[in-house]
Amino acid sequence: MENIVVSKHPLVQQKISDLRRVSNSSQQVRELIDGIGRLLMYEATLDLELTTTGEEKSPVGSYTGQKVAKRQALVPILRSGLGLLNAASDFLQGAEVHHLGLFREETTLLPVEYYNKLPRKCSVDECFVLDPMIATGGTAEAAIQILQSWGVPKIKFVAVCVSREGIERLAAKYPSVTFFVAVVDDVLNKNGLVVPGIGDCGDRLNNTA
Repeated sequence: MENIVVSKHPLVQQKISDLRRVSNSSQQVRELIDGIGRLLMYEATLDLELTTTGEEKSPVGSYTGQKVAKRQALVPILRSGLGLLNAASDFLQGAEVHHLGLFREETTLLPVEYYNKLPRKCSVDECFVLDPMIATGGTAEAAIQILQSWGVPKIKFVAVCVSREGIERLAAKYPSVTFFVAVVDDVLNKNGLVVPGIGDCGDRLNNTA
């Protein structure tokens, strides 16, 4: 599907292999998620539009300045999405940050919203949703629906590890959303867990497993 961009960068694949390792400390998980996030954000920002800012001065001459033309927002899905926020913020330093609190109910596997402080009126042209995992896709779908209802014109979704079932369903249902992912795993088990996956990313990031 054209709206699924799977990174082919060899360092992404190496870091995914390292991230899967069960013996990692929380610090190692945070560093690996951050490193993968930076490589994914590079790909996710390649098509940003530029506008000129007029004549500027360098130490040895003049030049035409440039800046990103449109307004962006970073939307980490609590809590594991925070693991990607520093990387995304370094790429888009002027972006707004809006947190969405969503979790998957363990019995039904359905998303539950518990935090949403989006401004009443949409104030940006593009949102980058940040969440390391897409399993069944329910939480990701809830976030997309919230942002579309808010009125954001363009959504990009940055995820580290996704299930094939979940990502293909989302990509088909939301063709206007582009998904930037590090790895697609084929197995989604009966408990809604991606196999081999990367485990519960929120627990691993925060040492609460």
